[in-house]
Amino acid sequence: MLNPRRIDAAVSGRASSGLSRRSFVTTTVGGAVGLALLDVLPGVAAAQPPKAGAKPTEQPLAFVSIAKDGTTTILCNRMDMGQGIETGLAMICAEELDADWSKVRTGFGDQKGAYVDPLFGIHLTGGSNSVKNSYQQYRELGARTKAMLVAAAAESWGVPASSLKAENGVISGAGRSAGYGEFFDAAMKQTVPEAVTLKDPKAFKLIGQPTTLTVSQAKSTGRQAYGMDVQLPGMAVAVIQRPPVFNGKVAKLDSTEALKVKGVKAVLPVTLDRGGQGVAVVASGYWAAKKGRDALKVDWDLGGVVKPDTQALTKQYLALARTAGTPAPKPEFQADASGWSKAPKKITADFVFPYLNHAQMEPLACTVDLKADRCDVYYAAQMPGIDAMNIAKTVGLKPEQVQINVQMAGGGFGRRATPATEWPREAAAVAVALAQAGQRMPVKVIWSREDDMKSGYYRPMTVHRAEIGFDASGKVLGWQHRIVSQSILKGSPLEGFGYQKGVDGTTTEGMREPYELPMNLSVHHPDVNVPVLWWRSVGSTHTAYVMETLIDEIAVATQQDPVAYRLKLMQGNAKAERHRQALQAAVDKSGYGKRKLKAGQAWGVAVHESFESVVAYVVVAGMKGKGKDRQPVLQEVHAGVHCNLCVNPKAVETQVQGAAIMALATTMPTHRITFKDGVVEQGNFSDVAMPRMPDAPKVMTVSIVPSNDPPKGMGEPGLPALAPALANAVARLTGQRQRELPFKFA
Repeated sequence: MLNPRRIDAAVSGRASSGLSRRSFVTTTVGGAVGLALLDVLPGVAAAQPPKAGAKPTEQPLAFVSIAKDGTTTILCNRMDMGQGIETGLAMICAEELDADWSKVRTGFGDQKGAYVDPLFGIHLTGGSNSVKNSYQQYRELGARTKAMLVAAAAESWGVPASSLKAENGVISGAGRSAGYGEFFDAAMKQTVPEAVTLKDPKAFKLIGQPTTLTVSQAKSTGRQAYGMDVQLPGMAVAVIQRPPVFNGKVAKLDSTEALKVKGVKAVLPVTLDRGGQGVAVVASGYWAAKKGRDALKVDWDLGGVVKPDTQALTKQYLALARTAGTPAPKPEFQADASGWSKAPKKITADFVFPYLNHAQMEPLACTVDLKADRCDVYYAAQMPGIDAMNIAKTVGLKPEQVQINVQMAGGGFGRRATPATEWPREAAAVAVALAQAGQRMPVKVIWSREDDMKSGYYRPMTVHRAEIGFDASGKVLGWQHRIVSQSILKGSPLEGFGYQKGVDGTTTEGMREPYELPMNLSVHHPDVNVPVLWWRSVGSTHTAYVMETLIDEIAVATQQDPVAYRLKLMQGNAKAERHRQALQAAVDKSGYGKRKLKAGQAWGVAVHESFESVVAYVVVAGMKGKGKDRQPVLQEVHAGVHCNLCVNPKAVETQVQGAAIMALATTMPTHRITFKDGVVEQGNFSDVAMPRMPDAPKVMTVSIVPSNDPPKGMGEPGLPALAPALANAVARLTGQRQRELPFKFA
C-alpha cells in the first residue's frame, strides 16, 4: 500500500479535497472523538482518564486488559489479514510487560484515536508499516502497563515499588507474590507514567523467537471468524447487480420475477462507487439473494461511458512509451541519459504488465446495523478512521455515531483499503435504502468471487520502455526510461501523500535502487475508465521485474556472473549494504556457484527493496512442455531477507513463502484481467490461473540477516523479486527474455 517514505515527505502537504493535513487527520480519527475520549476495554473498571492529547503510546487501558485469572488481552491497532501482526504486536507489548505468553490473547481496536498509526496519525493497515511504526509504541505500552501494575501492588502491600519484581505475569517481593490479574483494575487507576525504561534487547525473551500465531489453531480448525462470518439477530443478506461497464446506470428495471423468489425481501436501486448505479437484492440469506439477482431484468444506460479494451490500451500505452512523459521529480531520476545512444552495446525493451485482480481468498463482505442515531459496521477494515467519516456521510450521521468493528480478514493484498471507502459505503447505502423503504434491519452485503473479479478494483495495467547503453565492462552510460500507467492516488483523498508534480510515487517506487545508474525517468498517467488500486507491493510488482531482468541481461551480454555483476554495481553505495547482505544470504543457502545443477536446470537471481525491507531470491528452475505450451517449473527457492530486527522469524518466513507463491501466479498463463468492449472477460479462478500444490517448489528456504536496528515491515517485500528471478532462470534455459507478464513463449 502507501510507502512510508512518501507519507513522511507529505506531512505538511494538503489532500486533494482541500483539507489541511491537520483537518484530514482530525476527521479520520473519528471526528469529535479526540485522542482523550476513548472507550475502555469491556469489563474493566473506570480508570484514570488519559491526559488531554495523550499519545497512542500513553494509553495502556485502550490496548491491554488482564482478567483475574491472568488472561491478558492485547489489542492490535491494525487489521490482520494473515500477515501475523496481531501476534507480532502482542509479542512486542508482552515482552516489555513481562506477561505469561501462554495466557496472552489478541483482538482488534477500532476507529478511535488510540488506534491511529503513531507516526502518521491516521488509521492505516498497509505499506508494511505495522510492526515498523508501532514497535516503539507497543514496547512503551507494555512497559507502562507493567510499571502501573507494580505501583498498584506496592500501594496495596505498603512497600516501595523498587522492592518488587514483575516477571512472567507475576509480581513478587517483600515475601509475597500475586498474579497480574489481582492488581489490574487498581493499576489502571494509577497515573500513566510519562517515561519508562525499556529492556536492553539482550534481555528479550519473546522478541526474535519463532512464535506460532495466536490464531493459528482457530484458522487451521475452521473456527476462526472472518468479516464474511458476522451474524446479527434479524440480519438480512444483500447482493448487488452492478453494471457490466464501470459507471453505467440503470435505464430500466423489472424486479417482478426477483420478488417472487422465496426469501427475497426487497429490490432497491443504489448508488455505487464513483457515480455508477446498481440494484441491491435483499433476502433472508445469500442463496435467496443470488437467485433473486439472477431473476432481475435490467437495461443499462451506457451512453457516454468509455468502454476500455485491453488490445487498444496496449497499443496506446506502447505508443505513449515512445514519447517523453512528465519527469519523475526525484533528482536521481533526472540524470543525463544521452550516453545510451552512443554506447557500444544497447538494449531497447518494452514491458507489458496486465491489470490484476487481488484474488484474496475471502471475498468482500460488510455488515451494517443502521439505527436512527447510531450505525454499527462489521468488516475487515484497513482504514477505519477514513471509513467512519465516509460512512457517516452516506448514512447522514456524525462520524462519532459510527462504530467500526474491525474483523479478521481472509487476505487483502490492498483490496480492502479503498480511500473512498467503496464497498463499505455501498453496504451503508443498502442499509439506508432499506430504512427508507420501511424495512430497517441489519444487512450484510456480500461480494461473490465473480462480483469482485468483474466489478472491483485492479492493479493498473502498466507499460515500461527502457533504452540502455553500456560498455563491454557492463558500465551503464545512459538509461532512458518511460512508464505508462494509471495513477492510483490522483483524485483520491490520499493524493496529497504521494502525487507530486504530476507523477504518482506508487508508479515509480523501486526504480533504479540500489544501483547508482544514469537514469532519466518520465511517466505518463492516462485516464482510463477502470478503477485502480494498490496491489501487494504496489509499484514494485513491475519496477522490480523491469530492473532485475534488465540488470541480468546486461550481465549476460557482458559475460559476467549475475551475482558478481550486481555486487559490483552496489560497490561504494552505502545504501546498498542491506541488499548485499540479503543477496549473500540467499547465495550461501542455495549453494550458488558451489554446486552443479542437473541438466535442464538453471539459476535465476534477483534482489529488491520495497517498503524498507530487502528480499533477494536465488532460484532453480526447469522447463516442461514444448513450443508455445512450454512452462517453467520452479524447483527451488532460496530467499535472503533483511528487515532489520526480526520480531517473529516464523511470521517472516511464512510471509516470504506466501509472497513467493503469489508472485509465481503472476507468471502463469491467463493470470491477468482483460477488457473487451468495456467488460471484464474473466469471472473466477477458472479464468485466472492460480498456483496449485504441484506448482510449489520442492525446496523453499528463508534466511534472515541478523540485525539489531529497528524493525521494518514484511507483509509486501517478499513478492517483487521472485518473478524476475524466475524470468532470469527461464532466459538461461530458453534464450528468450520475458518482456510480458504472464510469461509467453514463441
